[in-house]
Amino acid sequence: MKNIITFLLCLFFAISNISAIIYANGIGNIDGGGGNLGSGTNMNYWSAGNDGVRVTVIRNEDRASVTKPIDFSNKNQPSMISYFEKKSKIQYLKNPVLVPKINGYVCYKPSKPLPRIIASNNYSINIDDTKKYFCSEYAVRLIADITGMSYETLTSGDYKMLLEPIAYLTFQGINMVMTAHEAALYDEKLGGGLRSKMVSLSHKNLPLALFLETPDLGFRAWEGKSNQNVSNYQIKEFLGLGIVRFSEADDMKNISEDVFEYRCNTDVITAIRVRTQNRRTPDNPASVTFKVNGRSYVVNEIYIPEEESQLIWFKWKTPTTPQTLNIYISANGVTVDKNQITAKIVDFKDKEPPNPTAKDRNNGFVIPRLPNKVHKNTVTWRKWTCYWKSRWIWKSNWKWNSQGNDGYWIDEGKWVDEGDWEYKWISYYARLSATMKMKPDSRVPIITKNTMRSGYGINIDVSTSLDSNAPRSDITGVQNVLSWYPEFEYKNYIRVLEQITSGYLSTFQLKENKYSTYGDRVHFTPVWFPDGEYIVCADIIDAWTPAGMLSLYLFADLNIDGSLYDDWYIGPQK
Repeated sequence: MKNIITFLLCLFFAISNISAIIYANGIGNIDGGGGNLGSGTNMNYWSAGNDGVRVTVIRNEDRASVTKPIDFSNKNQPSMISYFEKKSKIQYLKNPVLVPKINGYVCYKPSKPLPRIIASNNYSINIDDTKKYFCSEYAVRLIADITGMSYETLTSGDYKMLLEPIAYLTFQGINMVMTAHEAALYDEKLGGGLRSKMVSLSHKNLPLALFLETPDLGFRAWEGKSNQNVSNYQIKEFLGLGIVRFSEADDMKNISEDVFEYRCNTDVITAIRVRTQNRRTPDNPASVTFKVNGRSYVVNEIYIPEEESQLIWFKWKTPTTPQTLNIYISANGVTVDKNQITAKIVDFKDKEPPNPTAKDRNNGFVIPRLPNKVHKNTVTWRKWTCYWKSRWIWKSNWKWNSQGNDGYWIDEGKWVDEGDWEYKWISYYARLSATMKMKPDSRVPIITKNTMRSGYGINIDVSTSLDSNAPRSDITGVQNVLSWYPEFEYKNYIRVLEQITSGYLSTFQLKENKYSTYGDRVHFTPVWFPDGEYIVCADIIDAWTPAGMLSLYLFADLNIDGSLYDDWYIGPQK
């Protein structure tokens, strides 16, 4: 009971390859590594062979987890073991929150034993055995039965099985179970506390037990060594996963990560990842210098634990004219993942709609389908910080104090601080919300609720809000809103809204229309637009963070009933 309470307190305070093409029985494409695992201590240890695999069925179309993760092991694991609420690696990437549990753990023991998953000091894993097992009809049918999916549905080609190696270990005297991804998240919460005790398991043998040979499900293949310690970032991005697929791999195009696109005259955040083999503290901090467009931006006082990494970023304003710039990067005390970035600065000119007229026709027009654009309105990122933890020790300095033929010893020692630097992983978030309102212009003669005749103007108002716990120097509010219209099939022509108020609470409206007699902030609906819904789409963009750009895609609508010709009256002149 004492161990359980300790586990919960620790967690709550801390928290406040396998790639297989399978057809029928399947063939595999798989890799793994590890080895030379230490035995640990009686408080922190792992017994060789006490491992398993977590399996989650993933839908190809949207990479969503469609089943609850299920764990397999060759040993009967106790239900009272300490664990984290079961999530897949994909779920953790979307929401990296560990939820501690101390009862109710469920693990299946297959009738046909699993191959050894994690290497040890005296055992090297046989990756071919792992391939054969998880690509077999037995394993696939077993997973189908437990998840409640039919074998035919699971193997239809619409789903993949995500596999993650599991270690059953003792840490700080507590029996625990965790995947490689959970181990990385837990180590971050503890400021490197897990790695400091069990690095050979948590940051080598467990994550390197399974990794991808070819990209799939949005994950990249591992190209590093398979027998060395790895960082939390590398675990989360590349390691501790395998995929059994029943169709071709995802089409992951080779888009250059060294080319960034920004809008003109915009505040942006550019970030890179840095790594270090030796720890960086206030005694030996690292620094990174970015040079762009004739200016230098220096990031000082970078503190990172040994063999770890983090994002480093700077905030800058893009030029007012379209161009291509090179961002040069140099570092002192850390290794950067790239020495140069290409920044493409683009503009929105020459995309405004043409002048509408009363004689326009489009007899073959069909209402277009609404675009289905991907947006990202929530991100998280983290940063290492360093603080001194004192450990005061009395250093004796005995001296003889003589008094004639006698004397006595006196301790003229002093207290000495033999503490050390410790690390904390600070979490930041940013969330973007927005509303979009569209209404008939005030000059429309007849308006019934949200209904108007075609040929008249509409007004658009967008309000945005950015919520974040990050410093203002690390984020920006929304800076651009682009509106798209159904008469142009939501392409080719756009209207860039004008920013009325800026900052974290920013507002936007249509610019003054150069074709408006009165210079109103309107967009004119075409006179030929058919009766029914008139829907405008808006890209809300350029809210920048170290984790990338936040964006939203919104819709607003009103009804069209008749045209402006219905408001004309022709009769004899009196």
